[in-house]
Amino acid sequence: MEEQTSYVVGLMSGTSLDGVDAALIKMIDTNDNLQIDLVTYLSLPYSRELKQKLREICTPEIAKIADISSMNMYLAEIFSEATLSIIQQANLTPQDILLVSSHGQTIFHQPASINIEGRDITSTLQIGDIAVIAERTGITTVGDFRTRDMAVGGGGAPLVPYADHMLYTNKSHGRVLVNIGGIANITVLPKGATASEVIAYDTGPGNMIIDAFVNWATNGKHDYDREGAIAASGKVNEKWLTKLLAYPFFHQNYPKSTGREMFGTQFARILWEEAEHLAISLEDRIATITALTARTIATEILKFIESAEIEEVIVSGGGRHNLTLFKSLQVYMSDRVSVVGMEAYEISADAKETVIFALLGYQCLKKKTNNLPAATGAKKAVVMGKIAWGNLIV
Repeated sequence: MEEQTSYVVGLMSGTSLDGVDAALIKMIDTNDNLQIDLVTYLSLPYSRELKQKLREICTPEIAKIADISSMNMYLAEIFSEATLSIIQQANLTPQDILLVSSHGQTIFHQPASINIEGRDITSTLQIGDIAVIAERTGITTVGDFRTRDMAVGGGGAPLVPYADHMLYTNKSHGRVLVNIGGIANITVLPKGATASEVIAYDTGPGNMIIDAFVNWATNGKHDYDREGAIAASGKVNEKWLTKLLAYPFFHQNYPKSTGREMFGTQFARILWEEAEHLAISLEDRIATITALTARTIATEILKFIESAEIEEVIVSGGGRHNLTLFKSLQVYMSDRVSVVGMEAYEISADAKETVIFALLGYQCLKKKTNNLPAATGAKKAVVMGKIAWGNLIV
């Protein structure tokens, strides 16, 4: 048996626009059977000014081409710094690293086609130029994954279920993996699932609206509800929650994906003004919006409890640290289903997506298909990712 061990750095900046996450993994490849060990993880928060600039370029009504272009290069510098920092943290050198795999920062995602001169066009845009990362670090860098899936009819998302299926399918019972970032998404793994049996899609807002409400409620002092403390101090307004749950996206059939374009600042502002009109207190607003995220996730999971023999729900992403959100999800679940954090599987809740993008980049470099058509709707499996070659000999 031929065994190859490699170190890979994964980079990720999510819809919450909090900062860049980096994971350094050890990949043990034995005849294409992969074992992934997390070596170390770090998160570099963005400055308040950078967060604001990113929010602006994610808002089509005010985004400027010059800002998008400059942020593409500037974020690459930050991603490069994160890469070099995590390598140093692991007591390794750039020469030890096979590749860097960067998801980049999504600033626009349009999975529903528009017609341009008789052609149906879907699109997506991630920034954080991989050529800059390859040059600054000297390490071959893989990125821009989503466009290849869209080129074969996929939605360019979700991409994580490819790895979820590879790493977490269980022969004795079904599992659901939940990631709560800015947007929340689920991967349903029926008992002993084959690739074609995996179901994965976005359920709606994760932390995105909660974060906006906390920012406004605290006059910009806080960007998120630490441990869900503000939500815990309020009471869910059931009448308003019922109205929010009627929003059309929550009733669309899967597969479906969404993002800041639907549930971003504009949408959050509309809900904030609704709450003002209804004279709902600040604490109750945040409690209700937190319940909205928990309910919409739980509602989707409950659809598969019987058919997929689901016994376990595994939660990752920044939302794992919101204890009110996590407890609410447990309350809304079936009694026979256990809800645990990703840390139960020795990967931090924050690191999981970053680890998976490291895997996607590794598969790209090895010329292995790395999308999951059952999840994205693509017509076929393809090798996603583009490569900027480094100048170090590994």
